[in-house]
Amino acid sequence: MGDLTAATDIDSRLEGHRVELTGYCYRMLGSAFEAEDAVQDTLVRAWRNFEKFEGRSSLRSWLYRIATNVCLDMLNAGKKRARPVDLTGPTPLAQAALNPLPENTWLEPMPDGRILPSVADPAEAAVARESVRLAFVAALQHLPPKQRAVLILREVLAWRASEVAELLDTSVASVNSALQRARATLAENEKLTDTADPLDEEQRKLLERYVAAFEGYDMAALTALLHEDAVMTMPPFDLWLQGHHDITGFMVSIGAGCEGSRLVATTANGTPAFAHYKPNPDGPGFVPWAVQVIDISDGAITGLHCFLDAPRWFPLFGLPDHLEADRA
Repeated sequence: MGDLTAATDIDSRLEGHRVELTGYCYRMLGSAFEAEDAVQDTLVRAWRNFEKFEGRSSLRSWLYRIATNVCLDMLNAGKKRARPVDLTGPTPLAQAALNPLPENTWLEPMPDGRILPSVADPAEAAVARESVRLAFVAALQHLPPKQRAVLILREVLAWRASEVAELLDTSVASVNSALQRARATLAENEKLTDTADPLDEEQRKLLERYVAAFEGYDMAALTALLHEDAVMTMPPFDLWLQGHHDITGFMVSIGAGCEGSRLVATTANGTPAFAHYKPNPDGPGFVPWAVQVIDISDGAITGLHCFLDAPRWFPLFGLPDHLEADRA
């Protein structure tokens, strides 16, 4: 009985770190499923070697050391994930064509609940949300793996340079140098925004109007909500569109099958998101089509990132695989 109780206690202690470790691995890898695999590998390694953990560091530090090594091993192939906007320029609507690229090309969305642990400090929570936004995670992909780890540990998780040096078996000077280079690269590849605060009333009303416009397929109303330079991406397709004219033009041409859809609110990457259900072509109700991750800035929608591989994303987000017709 004692051994069973001890095992249960170890399980509980390890599981208590799962969400924050998943957030760390997701920032490192840019993939929802690879991050969860990395964390599972980390916890299994920790379980098998728990008797060797002598308490010379905290359990949390030890787990981050294991997770970092797992991620660095996974990143050795040099493959980095991207958004459509990172690979090509925008496609004019007249030339729009849907060309899919392999799954491992793309930066993937992640439900907030799997990567953002509950914290009491609003400033800490804001930094956590900002650091899982698609644009930030995409910018991280431009960093060499060890620089990526240093920047996340120092800037996002607020570890001391000495703690990071110990974790990576290097010197404080090396950590500081890596952080300086990482900051410079990040500045070149992504203009960082202010830390993300919870939605205010104006933003909530903007999203309510967006749902009404999308479900009503009212392009005039939608145009009024989109920034003039808004972008629309649709992984696994490399096509991306810029400007409300091309976005709405696509929606009434190639994307016309989305008319009559329904949206269900969720959250992803620290930002508002919606599960997009299209009318069921084979009967009543609505079927999964995409997870939309929404960017908002200065009172307008600046990004619609539509992840179309519904069989992958809807189970990850815990979303139903069908909506009844009376949802309308």
